[in-house]
Amino acid sequence: MYITASSSATSSILRAASSRSSSLFSFRSLLSPSVASHSSLLTRRSFGTISPAFRSLPRWSHCFHSKPSPFSLTSQIRAVSPVLDRLQRTFSSMASEHPYKGIFTTLPKPSGGEFGKFYSLPALNDPRIDKLPYSIRILLESAIRNCDNFQVTKEDVEKIIDWEKTSPKQVEIPFKPARVLLQDFTGVPAVVDLACMRDAMNKLGSDSNKINPLVPVDLVIDHSVQVDVARSENAVQANMELEFQRNKERFAFLKWGSTAFQNMLVVPPGSGIVHQVNLEYLGRVVFNTKGLLYPDSVVGTDSHTTMIDGLGVAGWGVGGIEAEATMLGQPMSMVLPGVVGFKLSGKMRNGVTATDLVLTVTQMLRKHGVVGKFVEFYGDGMSGLSLADRATIANMSPEYGATMGFFPVDHVTLQYLKLTGRSDETVAMIEAYLRANNMFVDYSEPQQERVYSSYLELNLDSVEPCISGPKRPHDRVPLKEMKADWHSCLDSKVGFKGFAIPKEAQEKVAKFSFNGQPAELKHGSVVIAAITSCTNTSNPSVMLGAGLVAKKASDLGLQVKPWIKTSLAPGSGVVTKYLLKSGLQEYLNHQGFHIVGYGCTTCIGNSGEINESVGAAITENDIVAAAVLSGNRNFEGRVHPLTRANYLASPPLVVAYALAGTVNIDFETEPIGTGKNGKDVFLRDIWPTTEEIAEVVQSSVLPDMFRATYESITKGNPMWNKLSVPEDSLYSWDPNSTYIHEPPYFKDMTMDPPGPHNVKDAYCLLNFGDSITTDHISPAGNIQKDSPAAKFLLERGVDRKDFNSYGSRRGNDEIMARGTFANIRIVNKLMNGEVGPKTVHIPSGEKLSVFDAAMKYKSAGEDTIILAGAEYGSGSSRDWAAKGPMLQGVKAVIAKSFERIHRSNLVGMGIIPLCFKSGEDADTLGLTGHERYTIHLPTDISEIKPGQDVTVTTDNGKSFTCTVRFDTEVELAYFNHGGILPYVIRNLSKQ
Repeated sequence: MYITASSSATSSILRAASSRSSSLFSFRSLLSPSVASHSSLLTRRSFGTISPAFRSLPRWSHCFHSKPSPFSLTSQIRAVSPVLDRLQRTFSSMASEHPYKGIFTTLPKPSGGEFGKFYSLPALNDPRIDKLPYSIRILLESAIRNCDNFQVTKEDVEKIIDWEKTSPKQVEIPFKPARVLLQDFTGVPAVVDLACMRDAMNKLGSDSNKINPLVPVDLVIDHSVQVDVARSENAVQANMELEFQRNKERFAFLKWGSTAFQNMLVVPPGSGIVHQVNLEYLGRVVFNTKGLLYPDSVVGTDSHTTMIDGLGVAGWGVGGIEAEATMLGQPMSMVLPGVVGFKLSGKMRNGVTATDLVLTVTQMLRKHGVVGKFVEFYGDGMSGLSLADRATIANMSPEYGATMGFFPVDHVTLQYLKLTGRSDETVAMIEAYLRANNMFVDYSEPQQERVYSSYLELNLDSVEPCISGPKRPHDRVPLKEMKADWHSCLDSKVGFKGFAIPKEAQEKVAKFSFNGQPAELKHGSVVIAAITSCTNTSNPSVMLGAGLVAKKASDLGLQVKPWIKTSLAPGSGVVTKYLLKSGLQEYLNHQGFHIVGYGCTTCIGNSGEINESVGAAITENDIVAAAVLSGNRNFEGRVHPLTRANYLASPPLVVAYALAGTVNIDFETEPIGTGKNGKDVFLRDIWPTTEEIAEVVQSSVLPDMFRATYESITKGNPMWNKLSVPEDSLYSWDPNSTYIHEPPYFKDMTMDPPGPHNVKDAYCLLNFGDSITTDHISPAGNIQKDSPAAKFLLERGVDRKDFNSYGSRRGNDEIMARGTFANIRIVNKLMNGEVGPKTVHIPSGEKLSVFDAAMKYKSAGEDTIILAGAEYGSGSSRDWAAKGPMLQGVKAVIAKSFERIHRSNLVGMGIIPLCFKSGEDADTLGLTGHERYTIHLPTDISEIKPGQDVTVTTDNGKSFTCTVRFDTEVELAYFNHGGILPYVIRNLSKQ
């Protein structure tokens, strides 16, 4: 629960009256995202605290205790006291002090009365605003609403209005999202950090209750369920029981967090995938908080938070540590982004899916170059794209590298809101507000020309069926070329498109016995087929399309081979309801695609074990086995350690490849199998038409399904409800726990910032090439039996069967530090071609695990750095990919380029990100990684500027120039404090 006032001017007036008055700071914490404290570019920006009166109230609960709709927020607000009422009246009277008081206006209801008040962009009468991309208008509204000439200035507002001229100059602006979204893999370490920060506040003699979220925080538990049981009617219950057995301690910790911290909602396991729940339920589109109207916006600790952009909500992924600061009142300091205008025209051909479209868009945008930019979609082709299709495209923003893939709200959006159970009154309010503020697109009216930084266009008629792989999401392969591409991959040297299988070994057949029946595998044989992931399971067209493929195949007598691990993991209970209503789940079950749980499963590496006989056939014969999944990530080593080839495909194609049993097939000319009548069956024989799919969608996907699903979600489930948790506001750390451990980030912390750290004569811990992902740096999947993390667990009496995954143990820094750079497919140039999580300890020449080498350097007092190529840190927004290297003693990363979120995470943990100059890298400079490196960075923070050049020298006489990737002044402040969290603690402690 949180309370808002109508103006953010109040916060500056309160400070002017008594900037350190505890009662006033307590009241500021009650404010909405529009008026709660907005951080500064340096330490001058302040933080709020939660008042004692407010802490006694029930927490803001997304209406779980009343109406099921998350829009009815005002019904959750209780009167606190007469004092609060007087303060609210005072706040209302202060509206006249707002710098933009002249555009604060009323939004009337057509039937009389008003929806609320808002800051009107058209009332500024500035023609530049009419040309702004819709996504930039959201940033503009936020700046105007929060403008108090202290936290957000009129100069910040002017920068955004003048976006066409200012965005190429990389200017910095503050932005305060309306809410924060977490999933449990990233949510557990976030709550651990918050609990640890409370302890740190105590040790500094300050009030630990200052550590409380000031904006709504939604945490959906969806990353823990594994596909232990598949091909069974009982799979959902069996997997959930195993999930609770493994994760009971984690879940209890999260449940404690939901009661110990204000404004935190935890959605229990078994409810759905975070981004589908966000799309179908949590997303507001427009907030109406105590009569103040403003656009919904969200940052999340999962990179696919961008899925909500398909609903017209500005949202993107950030690092966990950055999200924690946002929760605590620290607004984001961001570079005003360029916006790529992506025009869609025409209409998709019969049989082409949204997955085919998104893989095409991903390839186009990856080639165009959109890192750090917004992409905004528009054009006549929009009318033919369902909201679910748009969400699919928006979801894969991280794969094409953009901060957002944004779809402005139009009539299609409104129809979806009604379909998913939002009330007519709420939808009317959303439309009225967005139209009044020029944020609504009506394609029936003439379109005002908008200016973009660059332009792309795609005729939807040109999109053809395709998949992506075998190792990267943007390596699209047209379906008609798949067989040829597969053979090229077998021939080519080891790389993103190569396995280097000798010609004479390419036709090898591995025969084995599966449950007493003869079986065989070849290169390209499918051993995992998974309908999974937020990208596709939220889209009824492709899900019901998969059901139709299964039905047609079953009717013709085709059957998926029993040794292929098949699974179906819907993103919400709604999917189950419409698959059952349509009658298609029966046919999916017949082909082995039983529902296994409601979560991310295979897409994040929670694919579970494959049958031992299958695994033995793969390893003993060095088979390049394949996984086909309807996911968004297929990086090597992610899906399963034994599947070297991993392809992303639409759900219908997942079923088709499972039926074929191999990716080594030309669907145009080769049959999938033989029907019961003895005739060949081709893909075209079982592929549904667009009209068939639309008919089933129309008859099977109903608003009541969404209402019923999210009414039941509020009740939790028996296993969750049985968890008992302490009521203390401080967490009692168990030193013997292997899941939750107090991290050492604030050990020996004082109130004085440590200042910039020197990097002198550092050794190179690792020397990487291009495209090192966060999966390489901090894997989420299985803990290998001979790894440092495994040894740690075994020493503490944990059986191998109870290891769980790295992702599930992110609340324990001791395990995660050992799991850093533990990916079995990692390629380190220091190892001269040997693949795996090892490195060379330069002084001794020993080959050690990365963790052991790092600890050897650390115990000797030696700094380390990492050399890397392009796109370092691409993939998931994984804060442990920065926390882990910091705990290993890494002081800097020198790369050709960084993924946006990962660079921010490195800064947040006090690691220096450096970029080689254009055209240079470690190879061109003749760097082998055996040198010692000194980074000549000033020791006075005032002498360091964002993006400045620094000289790096080596002990063998080489010297080269790099760009320091501290991109904003606020990032320099974080670096000066040793990271973002110490910065936050010191600021809060001063209040």
